[in-house]
Amino acid sequence: MPLESCMILLDNSEFMRNGDYIPTRMEAQNDAANLLVGQKTQSNPESTVGVIAMSGGSGSTGSTVGAELLVSPTDDMGKILSALHGIPIRGGHGDNEVSEPPVDVAASVQVASLALKHRRNKNGAQRIVLFVGSPLTNVETRTLTRAGKQLKKNNVAIDVIAMGELEENEPKLKELVDAANGSGGEGGERTCHLVTIPPGVLPSDVLVGSPIVHGGGGGGAVSSPGGMGGGGGGGDMGGAFAEYGGVDPNMDPELAMALRVSMEEERARQERAAAAAAAAAAEEGKEESKDGEGMEMDESGTPAADAKPTAEEGKSDTGAEVEMGDEDALLQQALAMSMAESADAAPEEVADEKKPVAEDTQMEEDDDDEDAAMQLALQMSMNPSEEPSSAATSAEANTEGQQQEFQDPQFVNQVSRDNVTSYEVE
Repeated sequence: MPLESCMILLDNSEFMRNGDYIPTRMEAQNDAANLLVGQKTQSNPESTVGVIAMSGGSGSTGSTVGAELLVSPTDDMGKILSALHGIPIRGGHGDNEVSEPPVDVAASVQVASLALKHRRNKNGAQRIVLFVGSPLTNVETRTLTRAGKQLKKNNVAIDVIAMGELEENEPKLKELVDAANGSGGEGGERTCHLVTIPPGVLPSDVLVGSPIVHGGGGGGAVSSPGGMGGGGGGGDMGGAFAEYGGVDPNMDPELAMALRVSMEEERARQERAAAAAAAAAAEEGKEESKDGEGMEMDESGTPAADAKPTAEEGKSDTGAEVEMGDEDALLQQALAMSMAESADAAPEEVADEKKPVAEDTQMEEDDDDEDAAMQLALQMSMNPSEEPSSAATSAEANTEGQQQEFQDPQFVNQVSRDNVTSYEVE
């Protein structure tokens, strides 16, 4: 952050005893002031901080004494912290002092402006941080607006932190901030901010994410009373403590260092993941380019890459056909074997069929011989006189017929074949 001289105005009226902030308004205010002092002095070694108590107590006449300058702008942390923790709670509740408020905001701002005017190091920006925890019942809005315009004229920025009495104080404090921002605050860069702290919330927790701590200039000046953000859309965690996760290392060094190490590890992991993703994308691009260069067109005009599934399908179909062919071959082989067996069995069946035929033929011939003999015997019995002649004649006829048959070569061959066949059958 740039060089800056800052005056912190603290409310030390009786209203700061209220316990709506943990533990009290006064203690919560001191905690937030410690945060601001540490941030201002660490952001730039030459930055200076001063402290003013807005309630100086009651005078002899019962009137409230004005603002009290405790420490002029300095870079001595010992003096600043001693002044912060030594501020007593004093001043009236405003019950009897109807005409005078517990704190005089306009007068306190003028004292702070004079202290900044007489600072040792004239270089750098000027800023006032105002804590308000008392009701501004009798403070006119016109007075606050005039004080804001005076600050704008003297190039002094102001940040206002409202704690308690929000419904009554917020509109008036907003007029003060808007007057200090001037015409440049309408849509332009805003150097003055208003942060409202809801009851029950630590002011330091809200200020850590506010533009008051991080020095942001953009955005609106008023924060939501029910929100945790610190006003003006400047509630990001960037700025002085961004490398520590938004935690002040002075308040919790161990936590701040742990957050810093964790953030560095996470950043390194994200970088490695991004590099790996880029390398994978590059490899995929190279493979796609190679595939595009080596792509060939098949006969149908489709790319070879698209034809691969078809080839694989053809391979599967060919395998199925080979399997079917093997089965067909086995079936054909079985049929051939069965046909060969039937062919071998056919001659045997024919021979078996011929055997009964030959036997029947021989039996018929025997029957014929017996019939002839019976007829011959009948003739001889009927013609006894002709028996010798007829018998002789028939015997001679038979003998001549037999001789003629044995002289016939075809008859001899037929008889020999029949004898061979009968022999084989036996």
